[in-house]
Amino acid sequence: MLDPKRLLDDLLGSNVPGTGGTLRDNAGKAAQLAKDNPLATGALAAVLMGTKAGRSMSGSALKIGGLAAVAGLAYKAYQNYSNGQKPGQETASEPELLPPPADTPFNPAQAPQGENEFALTIIRAMIAAARADGHIDAEERSRIADRLHLSGIGDEAEAFLLSELEKPLDLDSIVSAAKTDAQKVELYTASRIAIEPETRAERGYLDMLAGRLALPDTLVDHIEATVSSAKTEATPSVW
Repeated sequence: MLDPKRLLDDLLGSNVPGTGGTLRDNAGKAAQLAKDNPLATGALAAVLMGTKAGRSMSGSALKIGGLAAVAGLAYKAYQNYSNGQKPGQETASEPELLPPPADTPFNPAQAPQGENEFALTIIRAMIAAARADGHIDAEERSRIADRLHLSGIGDEAEAFLLSELEKPLDLDSIVSAAKTDAQKVELYTASRIAIEPETRAERGYLDMLAGRLALPDTLVDHIEATVSSAKTEATPSVW
């Protein structure tokens, strides 16, 4: 059975496909895997989201897992916005990213539709963002299928992701899946994690998503700054 939370971990690089654990817990295995199969040691988001170099989640975010990382970044951005800070005031000296407090609507356990269902929504939002520049054509889908197979993600997860790539973009479904204001912030946060808006299409998609989610411009600026500060330069793909 598909495990949405684990799949989200894989997409963000929290799990190392082929080792059964996280980057933090499997440093030795990851090193060997890098020699045997360099592709499998990268975040699977890089597999889905194009061949160009980009930015990936830093170790601080990866340590707490995919769903908690998205929620933690969304909560941090929302708190900075609510406290009247200026976007970008975050500094490198701030403590590592933590999961959102249990008593807030950002806590994944508080998701009205359940953690697994909301994790699927997060994944679908990330895939939609990745497709915003229109680069995933039939040829690219074939390459993605090959990369997914090599990554060791598993047959069910592979089939699910390829199926999602085949479906028409349904922004209405993604937006309506957010049941709370906190989840609206998380959906935008996950979408911004998925891509670096380097093209007009990507920037336009994020702007459209923010508008459809009715997020204030200043809050969007905080999300942008918070996500950007949690990313590091990714290694260019050889594909």
